[in-house]
Amino acid sequence: MGELIGMVIFGGIIGALARLIMRGDQSLSILWTIVLGAVGAFVGGWLAGMLGVADTPGIDWIRWLLSLVAAMVAIYVYLAVARRR
Repeated sequence: MGELIGMVIFGGIIGALARLIMRGDQSLSILWTIVLGAVGAFVGGWLAGMLGVADTPGIDWIRWLLSLVAAMVAIYVYLAVARRR
């Protein structure tokens, strides 16, 4: 249960940061921001594990950066699919 709550909080932070960095208008709700941020956090954590940098001493800056980039990609894909409808 704690991991789920942590993923929602982490997803919200990552999603909000991704939307701040991205240019243009992203018409996303807060729920989609959290969901896509959580997807980015999951993918970024997985990539960090694959690269062997998931557990580092101190703050996991590489994992945060990978999560942020993955969230930006997830938001971009979501917006591209949503605009086609």
